[in-house]
Amino acid sequence: MAYFYFDFRDVNKQHLHDLIPSILVQLSARSHRHHDILSRLHEDHDRGKTRPSDLVLVNYLKQILLNLPTRRPIYLVMDALDECPDTPGFPSPRERVLQFVKELVDLHLPNLHICVTSRPEVDIRDVLEPLTSFRVSLHDESGQKQDIVNYVKSVVYCDSERIMKRWKTEDKDLVIETLSERAKGM
Repeated sequence: MAYFYFDFRDVNKQHLHDLIPSILVQLSARSHRHHDILSRLHEDHDRGKTRPSDLVLVNYLKQILLNLPTRRPIYLVMDALDECPDTPGFPSPRERVLQFVKELVDLHLPNLHICVTSRPEVDIRDVLEPLTSFRVSLHDESGQKQDIVNYVKSVVYCDSERIMKRWKTEDKDLVIETLSERAKGM
């Protein structure tokens, strides 16, 4: 299993060139055969002195995936894809990640399971929906909304928050209501 969280607060966790090395390291950590593939990558790039291109990294990842025993499942989790920038440029960092996901799906590996989480952004839905075999949306679920209310309430009524301790109850309740309504599932 490999897990990657796209984090809008960390520029080193927002791009394909951040995602691929993370997946490579996680998958190779438990296999000597995969470790050998990474060692070859390291040697091919002047013992780590030069950075391989995204294309090279993707090809090494494909080597690992294609060399797996077919009975061992591999799970790739890419969390918060919407936090990958959709900035001007061709292709955008988000478009590059979406293309990568499509390439993985197009390998048709029966043991490869991919889970991508995201807010329902149009560009992400347009690419991923045709690729999915199973889709779950939590944004409009009552349980998701209640979890948000509970979280906001726990922060607002937390005893360690000195400023909020002095607020009136009706002000606290207004903050909880407003933030919860504007959260839009997040």
